[in-house]
Amino acid sequence: QVQLVESGGGLVQSGGSPRLSCTASGPTPYNTLAWFRQAPGKEREGVACISLADGSTHYADSVSGRFTISRDSYTSTLYLLMNDLNSEDTGLYYCAAGYNRYGRANWDRATAYDFWGQGTQVTVSS
Repeated sequence: QVQLVESGGGLVQSGGSPRLSCTASGPTPYNTLAWFRQAPGKEREGVACISLADGSTHYADSVSGRFTISRDSYTSTLYLLMNDLNSEDTGLYYCAAGYNRYGRANWDRATAYDFWGQGTQVTVSS
């Protein structure tokens, strides 16, 4: 079965640059990997995604230019490098895998992903 395990979260100072990791194991019935986040009292939102087919990436406007998603195919590890963090970036960050069934324009729809990790908490302190 597909397993996704996130790591790298924690308490980070405003302006910090942590890197999240997500290790995938098991079969690969998916073609897209993504990071989502959920802040207290808010809906889960897409942060970034990457296509396994061609490596193309998409980002939420709120993180574009600050976050970078990447993947190491040899170790089956997904990364999210986060720069210039602020309080709005606080949340539980999830790794997700799916077939992008709604097309690339809808990459940030949570229902497009079939497999999810347990999440890793990122808390930004001022």
